[in-house]
Amino acid sequence: VQLQASGGGLVQAGGSMRLSCVASGRTLSSYSVGWFRQAPGKERELVAAISRNSRRTLYGDSAKGRFTISRDNGRNTVYLQMNSLKPEDTAVYSCGAEESVVAVHVPGSVHQYDYWGQGTQVTVSS
Repeated sequence: VQLQASGGGLVQAGGSMRLSCVASGRTLSSYSVGWFRQAPGKERELVAAISRNSRRTLYGDSAKGRFTISRDNGRNTVYLQMNSLKPEDTAVYSCGAEESVVAVHVPGSVHQYDYWGQGTQVTVSS
């Protein structure tokens, strides 16, 4: 499966942005999907992840209460809605996919993901 992240850009603090992760090559419904981010000089960290059937989600501490992950398997797309953005949210955001046998499985570690798309830059100005 190939993944393509999009939707990044420049936004002011307090604003909102929606990222999309579109899959091609195989149906995304076979995969758990996660959004990760990496800021300069920092390790890649989990933002949010979602199970194949959307019944389970997992959020990193920085995303709780502000970001929402969702998916539309018919469109082969996973979304990350980001609200109340802060300058510290500035990073390159990437999506990863893990082929999951269990429909409610949500991998939380970057090492569990087998496929990655190119990232999209999100910059939040103060």
